[in-house]
Amino acid sequence: MAASSLRPRVGELVFHLYDQPLHPELFDTLSVRTVRRDDYELTVRITRTGHAITWATRDLHLTEVTADEEIPLPAHRANYHQRVRGEHCATVAMSPKLSYQSSFQVETLPQEIFLHIHDEILRDGAKRGLLHNFQPNHRLALAPLGYVTVETWAGHLLFSSFHTFPNENTIVKTQSLIDRK
Repeated sequence: MAASSLRPRVGELVFHLYDQPLHPELFDTLSVRTVRRDDYELTVRITRTGHAITWATRDLHLTEVTADEEIPLPAHRANYHQRVRGEHCATVAMSPKLSYQSSFQVETLPQEIFLHIHDEILRDGAKRGLLHNFQPNHRLALAPLGYVTVETWAGHLLFSSFHTFPNENTIVKTQSLIDRK
């Protein structure tokens, strides 16, 4: 697989939010981790195009996805979608008991700074979170990274992701907060 085919270009990505689970076969899942707590289940998938994160209780579901615009995701029950460009913030009231806030940022950096941040993500990913290091087509190529962390505290769930695109010296950062009342 050529380095350019490991990931689509950043300009081809779309950020989505659904109030339902999506079938896992819609995504090219590279790494996955599921955490079950007393009252919810969280599944984090790192995909070729970014991530798919599903949070579910008995009554509520949320699925956040960064995906290639060509992936045929359902339009039904899509609460938010935005092309991944620049910086964007969104707040969605999912129900009287649940709100969702998200922001993402696309940063294209000088190569030296990109390489430094790429190395920081690798070091942090070795200690916590879910990290996927794509395999390049040759040993000297810099492989893209996908990295997701999750933090929880009373009534809140925060997940952050970092996705690197070495061919573009670009990092896509997302941060989302689920607030339960």
